[in-house]
Formats: sequence, structure tokens, C-alpha cells
Amino acid sequence: MIERFHTSARMSQAVSVPLSGRLVILAGQVADDRSLDVAGQTADVLAKIDRLLADAGVDKTALVSASIWLTDISTFDEMNAVWDAWVPAGLAPARACVESKLADPRLRIEIQVFALKA
Repeated sequence: MIERFHTSARMSQAVSVPLSGRLVILAGQVADDRSLDVAGQTADVLAKIDRLLADAGVDKTALVSASIWLTDISTFDEMNAVWDAWVPAGLAPARACVESKLADPRLRIEIQVFALKA
């Protein structure tokens, strides 16, 4: 059973994961459509994450950790509006979000997640 501590709608401060399951680790995901604003790129990335998790036999309810890189931290609220609508209520993963330069200047966001497959 995944245990989440000090959970808000956006993220959990800590997540305890039993070792009896399999950890699913996604590579950092970026938007396919690099012409979109940060909200559009966030939605694009989250849709890719949904597909990759499904390919691995799990879904976003099993997320335990997320790392988010934004090229401009002033877009934090725009990204969070999309993120908050996507994260299942009461099942937010532990999360970090930082400003960082990404590999392609058209990219506005990159997200990596870890999930536990029971």
C-alpha cells in the first residue's frame, strides 16, 4: 500500500512505498508540440505520461514521485492549473519543481514521474 503524508491537492510531502511492488520510472517527458504555451505543453506531457503508465500496466493513481522542470518559474501557476486538474484527488505524489534550462529552447516544461505497480 502506498502511504502519502501531509498531502494537499497538489503534492504530498512524503510518500512511503512498499518494496513488494515494481517501481515504474519514466524518463523525463517533454511536449511533442513545442509551439504551445506552458499550459498546453503541460497538458501534452501529462497525456504522454498517462499513455506510458498505461503501457507499463499502471496509472496516475500509483504515482509516488514527480519532478518538474520549468524554463520560466513565473509560469508556475499556469502549469499548476493543468497539473492540479490532472492529479487524482487525495493521491498526489511527492513533488519537486524547479526552474531550469532545457535541451531545446522551445520547450517550456519537462516532467519525470515514478509509480508503483502492485
